[in-house]
This record gives sequence, structure tokens and C-alpha cells, in this order.
Amino acid sequence: MQSSELPSTFDPDTPAGRRHSIILLPAVLLLLCLLQKALAAGSLEDPAARLVKPELYTEGIASGDKQVQVAESWLESPLQARILDARGEPLPGRAVHFRVASTPSKAQGAELERERVLSDERGIARTRVRLGDRAGEYVFSARVPGSEIDQGQLFFKATARHADWVFLLAMGLVGGLALFLFGMEMMSEGMKKAAGNRMRSILGKLTGHRIVGLMVGAFVTMVIQSSSATTVMLVSFVQAQLMTFVQSLGVVLGADIGTTITAQLIAFKLTDFALLMIAAGFALNLFARGSTFKHVGQAVLGFGILFYGMHLMSQAMYPLRSHSGFIQLLLQLENPLLGILVGALFTALIQSSSAFTGIIIVLAQQGLLSLEAGIPLILGANIGTCITAGLASLNTGREAKRVALAHTLFKVAGVLLFVFWIPSLAGLIRSLSPQAEAGLSQIAAQALVVPRQVANAHTVFNVSLALAFLPFTALFARLILWILPDRPVPDAERIIVWHLKDSRLSSPALALELARAEIQRMFKIVHRMLEAVIVPLVDPGEYRDSYLTELSLVQGLDLRERKVDFLDEKITAYLARISRESLAEGQAAEVFGMLSIVKDLESMGDIIHRSLLPLVEKKRRLGADFSAVGRQELVSYHVKTIKQMARLRQSYDNMDRGRARRVVEKETQYRYLEEEFRQSHFHRISEDLSQSVATHEIHLEIMDLLKQINLHQGNIGQTILTSVSWEETGTEFRVGHEEELRPGDPPATWV
Repeated sequence: MQSSELPSTFDPDTPAGRRHSIILLPAVLLLLCLLQKALAAGSLEDPAARLVKPELYTEGIASGDKQVQVAESWLESPLQARILDARGEPLPGRAVHFRVASTPSKAQGAELERERVLSDERGIARTRVRLGDRAGEYVFSARVPGSEIDQGQLFFKATARHADWVFLLAMGLVGGLALFLFGMEMMSEGMKKAAGNRMRSILGKLTGHRIVGLMVGAFVTMVIQSSSATTVMLVSFVQAQLMTFVQSLGVVLGADIGTTITAQLIAFKLTDFALLMIAAGFALNLFARGSTFKHVGQAVLGFGILFYGMHLMSQAMYPLRSHSGFIQLLLQLENPLLGILVGALFTALIQSSSAFTGIIIVLAQQGLLSLEAGIPLILGANIGTCITAGLASLNTGREAKRVALAHTLFKVAGVLLFVFWIPSLAGLIRSLSPQAEAGLSQIAAQALVVPRQVANAHTVFNVSLALAFLPFTALFARLILWILPDRPVPDAERIIVWHLKDSRLSSPALALELARAEIQRMFKIVHRMLEAVIVPLVDPGEYRDSYLTELSLVQGLDLRERKVDFLDEKITAYLARISRESLAEGQAAEVFGMLSIVKDLESMGDIIHRSLLPLVEKKRRLGADFSAVGRQELVSYHVKTIKQMARLRQSYDNMDRGRARRVVEKETQYRYLEEEFRQSHFHRISEDLSQSVATHEIHLEIMDLLKQINLHQGNIGQTILTSVSWEETGTEFRVGHEEELRPGDPPATWV
């Protein structure tokens, strides 16, 4: 009987050994496979194992998600996944499978450096990725075999750009910034027009107290959305002596608070409604009947364009979220001095603190900026905005320079106070601002809360600045007056009235005499402007003013133009107040005649300064001179215009009706003379005289402008004839002067 026991020595060559080999071989192979899998995984598969994306700010490593790179290039950072067990501890030696999940249509060439990767001692598995040949979005997955799908699988996105993606980014950023600035300007203009003169009236009447001035400055700037406009109004009020320089300082501090409203509006994520606001503002501006509603529509349209510009900037900056170099640069901005310098320079460059604040908030909305980096940038922006006011005050008076200097001192002093307390300020801002939800990544949390925190930091800084410096405005005013003292101004250069007295308004006859004396002074100023302007036109060179030798000829003309405009405003207002008094017969006509004369004199001053004087530079750039005959014609016609002005002055000073009649007659003769000179000039052109051809345009412009002055002179002569009250006593006429006048008195010998 055959035994069923196995032999003590296994012999595969025996029939029994062969039967047992057939049975044992599959079992051994199965066991080897199981052992290999266990060794590869490091342990038995744990269904509780899960994958997470490591964050740069918390782990010192980045996941590599949402990178942007040129097509057919390797991503700058590898894709990285971390394996954790149920207790949140890293699992080393575990296998992670990476694969290409999706690509743009018809894209080829996307590949992974390794598809199966073992985690390191920190539980990190990583692989490099090469993008395909098509621009668009690529999706890659990472999976832990045997784990639950929702915990053991991750997806990574990468965007392939064309080779010129940097140019596209810059184009989107610059275009978005242009729309942002344009929208802000449109919104500001619309709000100012909608408010009309009410904001100016409020600002002028309610600034008697520092605290009231602070509140008024904040309110006005909040409504018109422009601290520059508020500053301009302040300068005009100080110059007109409607408020003192000390009072203006409170309004400056309030205006700084008003500008923070713009940042608060920007911090609200309204970009999704930008196109709706653009449509609503356009419709309101197009179809509204009242001007106020049209201006409101303009403001809404500008508001929408502003947010659409922010949307474009945000889209353009999105690739920078995964650019390690840019992220490291922003981390360096947490250095206060560097952040303040960058903020000041960039704000000075774009000339708008609100625009730079908007850029900071856009960066924060992408999760690229921490609050500790945002605060120095905000402080720098507050210094940089002073550059705008400083540049605007370069060609202004002493008062405007003082307002700009006060603005700068406030900002610089405030930044010096805050720069050493940035961590404490950041802690305060976080306590006052909304907090991020638990479980969000570092970038997501920053994108959610930092924009509002930056806006709040801007507000807290300016409000604290105002409260700290408001009690010391008088001290600051003395400091600024010491830095910029009043410059001694010669009487001839002072822009003031000499004769108008409010105390004489109750006696219209005396008030009219004072107004007439001021108009005589206005005649003299315009006369001197007319004498001077021809000199550089016919004989180029550097000339001094004939009466104010410390000034150049051009500076003298500029000064007299300002005087004429000033006298026009003051005399017109004085005559208007006279007209409201009880006037005797003929005095009302004389008031309206004076108003007409003042307006004609002001128009002549404008022609000389705004039209004739620019021709000097135009002729210099031309590099050509008038022909001898052409120059003689210009000088001759100018001399006759000067004679007309002399006749007018004598006629008005002495109330000489004969000279006034002569002015009217000469005005007609000079019109015909101008036509003769014009024909003579055209004759020289037809003969192709090179000098006449080269200076043709300037020659005709000068003649035409002198003719316009001649017409205004004729208007004044006619006004003197028809509106002045003449008391006829035989052959003499008396008009409130002691001297007796004869209507046939000949012109002065020098005329």
C-alpha cells in the first residue's frame, strides 16, 4: 500500500515532487507579489491615508498648484503632495500616482517626469511637469492607491501661456491702471459737477473752527472724491482772505480722511458688477434730462470703469500667484523702510495715492500680500501723494506753497510716528477687521481678509493723524510761516485795488468816482501791455520790463495780465453793488457803461497775453523774420493802435467827448488800413518773397489781433459817447471833475 506522507527530502525529479511543485508554485508567486506590494507601499494600505497640498507660508514648501509657464516648458516648481494618516502625521515611503488628467484641445507633449513616486520622510511626494504645445489650462492628478477617493486624490492646475505672456501681463496691468485712473477722474468730475457750487459754499462758510473745518474737509472730499480739488478751493479762499491759513490746516487734515473713503469703496469686491454700473451710468448720462442726473450718471459710469480696470489688473496679476520670485519680492516689502520707499516712489510716479491704494488692494485680493507688507506701502503712498500737491504749487503764490508744505509735513510726521509701531498697528487692524474662516489655506485667507484690512489701515492712519495734529495746527502754522515767510512785494507788483472803498457805496456819486479812478488804472495797465508786446515780435531778443526793471518783459506781461483779471473781477463786483443803491438819473447808464468798458479792457488784455504773446515763441521756432516792408506795416499799425489807446485814456480821464468821437472815427479808418496792409502782404506772397512766405501765417495773425484790439477800442469810445452823463453848460461839459472841458479839445501832442 502506497504511503500518503511526503518524503523527508523533497525531490522535484520524482513524480511526487513534480505533483507538489505544481501545487506550491502558484502559491509562492502570489506570496511574492503580495510582499513586493507591501514593501513598495511601506506598509499595508491604509484607507484613512489622505493627500493634502502643502502651503509655502506654513510648511516652507509650495504645492506647485496654479502655476503659469510658457507652453512646451517645464513648470518652475514641481507638483507636491503630502500624505497624512488619520492622526495627521506624515506617512513616509507611500506610493503616490501622478497623471495628466486633462489638456487643452489638440494639445500634445504634456508629460510627467515620474508617474509613481514614494513619499519622503515628511510625507512629501513630488514630480516635475512639462506643459504641452498649446496655450490653456492643464489639469494633473495625484492619487494614493487604496484610499478613499475624496481624501486620497488631489488635482493641480497649470496655465500655459504664449511666449509673450510677460508682455500680455504688462499690457493688462497698464491698460487696467489706465481705466482705473480714467474712471476715478470721471467719477470725481461727475460728483463735482453734480454738487455744483454747494460744496464750495459749504467749505467757505463752515471752517471757522478747527473741528468744524476737519469735518467739512472730510465731507467735501468724500463727496467730490478729490483732495486736490479741495486743496485748490482752500488756496483760493486763503488768497481771497475768506479764511486764514491756520483755518485751512484743519480742512487739509479732513481732506486726508475723505480720501480714505475711496479705498474703502475699492475694498468691496464690486468687480462682478462693474459692467452693470457702466451700463447704468451710460444710460443715465444719455437719457436723463436734468443736468444733475447726467452728472450723477457720469459719476456712476466712472465708478464702473474704475472697477472694470481693477478687474483687468486682477486678471493680469493672477499668474504672479505662483511666481516664486515675485512672491519673495513681496515678502521683502515687510521691511518697513523698503515698503515705504516703494509706496512713495510708485505713488509719485502715477500721481495718485488712490490709484496706488487700489493696486495694493488688487494684490491683496490675489492673496499675494500680507498686512505687514501692505501697511508700509500705504504709509509710503501717503508720502508720495504730497509730490502731486508740491508740483501743483510750483508756479503758484506763497499761500498755495504753504498749503502744500503743510500737507507734506503732516504726512511725513505721521509716517515717522507710525513706522515704529507697524506690528502693533497690524494687530489693531486685525482686531477691527473681519476674520477668515477656519480651514482656508494661507493664500485664500489673505485674499479674503487683507483687502479690507489694508483699507482699514489707510483709514486708521489718516484719522489718527488728524486727531493727533489738530490741536497743534497753530504751532504748525507758525512753523510753516517761518519756513516760507512772506516775500516783500514792491507796490508796483502787488495785485490789489487802490481806490475802491466799501464805505462809499452809500453815496453812489462818490462810489462811481472811485470806480472810475480804478478803471483809469486799468487803462494804464492795458496800455503798457500793448506797448510791450510788439517788441519781441518784431525784434527777437531778451528784454527787461520798461517799468519794473527787475522783471523780464514776459514776466511783466504775466503780472499785468493777472492785475487786469483781478481788477475786472473787483470793479465788476463793485459796480454791481453800486447798481443796487438808489441811483440818480443817468447814473444807472453810467454804471452799465463802466461795466462795458471794463469788459472791453479785459478782452484786450486777454488778446495781448493769450494770443499775441504766444506768437513770440511760435516765431522763434519758425526761425524766420518778417520782410522789411512787412515789419514796417506791423509797426505802423501797432503805433496807430497805441495812439488809439492814448486817445481813450485822455478821453476817459478828462471826460473829453471830442476825443471819444475821434476814437470812433479812427476805428473805421484803421479797419480800412488793415485791409490795405493785408492786400499789400498778399501781393508780396504772390511775388514769392521768401521772408513773406515763411512768416505769412504769423504776420496775418498779428494784424488780425491788432484789428480786434482796435475794434474793442472803438467800442469803448462809443460807450463813452453814449453812456456818460454830460451836463451841458453853454460850450462846456462837467462830469464830476473840477476841470472844465471843451468837446473840440485837440489830442495831446505826443499822440
